[in-house]
Amino acid sequence: MKKRFITNLALLVFLNLLIKPFWFFGIEVGVQNQVGEEIYGFYFSLFNFAFILNILLDLGINNFNNRAIARDHHLLQDHLAAIIPLKLVLSLIYAGIVLIAGKLVGYSPEQFKMLWILVMNQFLASFILYFRTNISGLQFYRTDSLLSVMDRSLMILFTGLLLWGNFTSEPFRIEWFVYAQTASYSLTLITSAVIVRYRAGAFFRRINLQNSLRILKLSYPFALLILLMSLFNRVDSVMLERLLPEIGREQAGIYAQSFRIFDAASQFSLLFAMLLLPMFSRMIRQNENVNELIRIAMPLLMVAGLTAAISCNYYKKEVIDLLYVAHAPYSSKIFGILMIGFLFISTSYLYGTLLTANNNLRHLNILAASTVVINISLNLILIPKHQAYGAAISSLISQSYYAIAQLILAVYLIRIPINGDILIRLGVFLVINLLAGYLTLLIPGWITGFSILLGSCLISSLALGLIRPAELLSILKEK
Repeated sequence: MKKRFITNLALLVFLNLLIKPFWFFGIEVGVQNQVGEEIYGFYFSLFNFAFILNILLDLGINNFNNRAIARDHHLLQDHLAAIIPLKLVLSLIYAGIVLIAGKLVGYSPEQFKMLWILVMNQFLASFILYFRTNISGLQFYRTDSLLSVMDRSLMILFTGLLLWGNFTSEPFRIEWFVYAQTASYSLTLITSAVIVRYRAGAFFRRINLQNSLRILKLSYPFALLILLMSLFNRVDSVMLERLLPEIGREQAGIYAQSFRIFDAASQFSLLFAMLLLPMFSRMIRQNENVNELIRIAMPLLMVAGLTAAISCNYYKKEVIDLLYVAHAPYSSKIFGILMIGFLFISTSYLYGTLLTANNNLRHLNILAASTVVINISLNLILIPKHQAYGAAISSLISQSYYAIAQLILAVYLIRIPINGDILIRLGVFLVINLLAGYLTLLIPGWITGFSILLGSCLISSLALGLIRPAELLSILKEK
């Protein structure tokens, strides 16, 4: 299992490093620079509004299905026949509730026009993720890795042509960005459905509504967890737009500048979670020692989190100024706060995935609910006074509370070691590179200093044994 984890993680990281940085820092940044903070903030708040409620499309079915298929491959046909009709019904419910909720919060006709399309995009994305849970559950990790970047690759192609292809004399419109997403999701959905159809032999061999209801009952704890996590991860921009009537769209757009980079970094940690969930589930089912896998994944995640937090705080203004044409001084403060949160979200993806695989969903839901209360309460207090900066502070506090509590729960409930030796080495890594970062500020030219700091993080991680190439190679050579 360790060998499979390392080989597939390497492929996932390679593909995502090939595609997603260009998506986040080329396409999304290019779109925001073209349309401006206010118009992008208009789109960003609506996107997150639709995203928060997209749990109604899923109700935890995707995570439940991934865990179940990983444990027993023979469930595939029965689950397809039960889940596909169920998700179609849930799609209608989702669309109705989102549009009613939009009416209740006072969205304008202009906002509703875009919200319709974003609802359709969420529907397409949900079905893509569902088909991918079947593929990864069957242990076809390489196929799933390719599908994980297919939609973004198509979006880069379509949006890039609209941005820089001189196909039209009109200025770029935010609606074109949304339409490009629709086309990309549609093609990816067709591809993933064909692959699953080939593996399963049939989608609707025997539709069983009773089985659909059984799956819905079993998956609802996953649904509640995803809804609560979406709330404290995505509600910030919605509250900015609603709590600040005159400048809300602009503040949401400014927040989006930094959140985009935070979200891009979080995709690295998400790759671990995507691989670890079916692996942890299978190992727990077979009574294998999960700590061996934790000791491989934990240092990699923590080194990445600490490196991003340290380097992006020492050079926060320079990074934001490089990417955007406006609001760099104010936005850089938000950027520094959010990137510290990346360390905690990395911790969350590791121990939260382990607790999910072990079916400790009641504990996770109680913890996530308390995090939502903390996040929304802090936003209500901080956003009116500090605007987007206040939203960043509330996000950091919420993420740190959630991650540390998950670590404590995992040690207590699953009886895994705390791996104190790794934590001590991570502490030494932190001290070394905080000092290195301070010294690099004395070097002329920020790119040189930034590069030296990244080099210091890499060298110190190798010297401290946090990353062990020899061990990874020996695992790869195992038969």
